[in-house]
Amino acid sequence: MGSAFGVYLEDQGVEARGRFIIDPDGVIQGFEVLTPPVGRNVGETLRQIQAFQHVRNSQGTEATPSGWKPGKPTLKPGPDLVGKVWEVWKTNMAFE
Repeated sequence: MGSAFGVYLEDQGVEARGRFIIDPDGVIQGFEVLTPPVGRNVGETLRQIQAFQHVRNSQGTEATPSGWKPGKPTLKPGPDLVGKVWEVWKTNMAFE
């Protein structure tokens, strides 16, 4: 499996710590690859899966900002949001 996803470190005989978020259509929506001494954050992986599910369920009418969690405000993607995300989204929203 590691070879198929390009995370097998042949010279070391181990796989890098890789995680891949694959949607129901079989499309990779997100991935992270770390070298063996550093672990992944399972809580962040679950948060990202929830965000991908939310965006998919909104049929592309919503986007989730950094650190988004269920129940928190989302963004409405579109040309008027380009370059103005910081006017709409406040960074402290992600940490409430």
